[in-house]
Amino acid sequence: MAGKQEDPGMATELERHVGLLSGIFLIMGTMIGSGIFISPKGVLEGAGSVGMALIVWMACGVVVTLAALCYAELGTMIPKSGGEHSYLMHAFGKMDKCFGPIPAFLFDWVGLFIIRPTMFAIMTLSLGTYAIKPFYLNCTPPETAIKAVSLSAILVIAFINGYCVKLATYIQNICTVVKLIAIAILTVGGIVKIIQGNNEYIEDGFEDTESDVSLIAIAFYNGLWAFDGWNNLNFVTEELQNPGRNLPISIMVGIPVTTVCYVLANIGYLGVMSKTEIIMSHAVAVTWGQRMLGMAAFSMPIFVAISCFGAANGCLFASGRLCFAAAREGHFPQVFSYISLNRKTPLPSIILTALIGACLIIPGDLSTLIDFFSFSAWIAYGFTVLSLLVLRRTEPKTERPYRVPTVVAIFVVITSVYLVLAPIIHYPRVEFLYAALFIAGGLFVYFPFVYYKQCRLPLDPYIDWVTIKIQKALLVIP
Repeated sequence: MAGKQEDPGMATELERHVGLLSGIFLIMGTMIGSGIFISPKGVLEGAGSVGMALIVWMACGVVVTLAALCYAELGTMIPKSGGEHSYLMHAFGKMDKCFGPIPAFLFDWVGLFIIRPTMFAIMTLSLGTYAIKPFYLNCTPPETAIKAVSLSAILVIAFINGYCVKLATYIQNICTVVKLIAIAILTVGGIVKIIQGNNEYIEDGFEDTESDVSLIAIAFYNGLWAFDGWNNLNFVTEELQNPGRNLPISIMVGIPVTTVCYVLANIGYLGVMSKTEIIMSHAVAVTWGQRMLGMAAFSMPIFVAISCFGAANGCLFASGRLCFAAAREGHFPQVFSYISLNRKTPLPSIILTALIGACLIIPGDLSTLIDFFSFSAWIAYGFTVLSLLVLRRTEPKTERPYRVPTVVAIFVVITSVYLVLAPIIHYPRVEFLYAALFIAGGLFVYFPFVYYKQCRLPLDPYIDWVTIKIQKALLVIP
């Protein structure tokens, strides 16, 4: 490959610009996106009652915290960027030259083409929807306008992340503060209404609680979607200052605080809206704003749009590092492991991830993308935590600055299996079949192009030519 002929003296590396506060804000800022402003509807539908819905929100926070603590052990033990890719490669890659790298490659395959760009596309579509909502308060915004705004946001976010790591983290911090202000407005407004005596909605308690376990699983799916992004800090470990300390602290602060914010926001909704009204609303926060803010109701869609912008920014920031790490291992063309000489950002991988996300936006809709994402994501999460249990057996003496109890890892694996199977059993959809076929299809790419490399040899001269052109155009080096 062209990159391998470079002078070693020209090599560069990612810089550690992400501190503890930025780490906490990256976790919180990516989790608090559109979910808390949309998901209350889905959680209530699955849970059946107000009381059970609040329990589901708290339980989702517990599940995500436990999963993130497992990732904290992996991240401090294997301090590499790339998240799941690095952990699966470390756990299984050494076992067998042929089959060992397959779990990591399949995650790269699914992560690069489904999980990460789909998550990015969902956030930018939500951003587009809320950004133009103030101009269409009394009607549904046109789909073309939503997608035009979403694609414009992708261009802006990609530029920010490619230009400077400090700028991306600075914007992330600002957006996170704005999100917390929005949630504070929801919470305070709802609690004031409850104090004034408008407590009939929250007094319903556990009335009409759903008894079907599979429906409660759907409620968990909607709640966990609002928490997704909890693992994003693991993708940028090489840019995190003192990861052995800051990674677990960021997780133990960021996720519980987010959980408290989500529960308080739901109490705020219930102080103003009934269970039925929340379920009927397509944008709960906007409906709440119209009830409570009067002439200032237009501000709530703006708050949500800023929240989605911050979440999408954090998502692309982390997703680019997955592509970077996978290319560094030879799972994708080497040029995607190159770094901007001047900016110290993985520019080619950021551009590729943004392009795939943009391609998903054009034909996609939110509900289909969320189903496609959730099924694939929890397969990856469960298998990654399983790699932690494997490493406990294969590398018991390796230093672990942070160690999670084994029972926690077992619980997370079992939970992930449940979350993958329950929706399929309850409501099988063709999207699940497509996702499974796409995952299996990765094997038809792995063996000829990654392991044997025979099919790739005739393409090498063209790949080298493209690599050189990209290096010159973007000024990137190994």
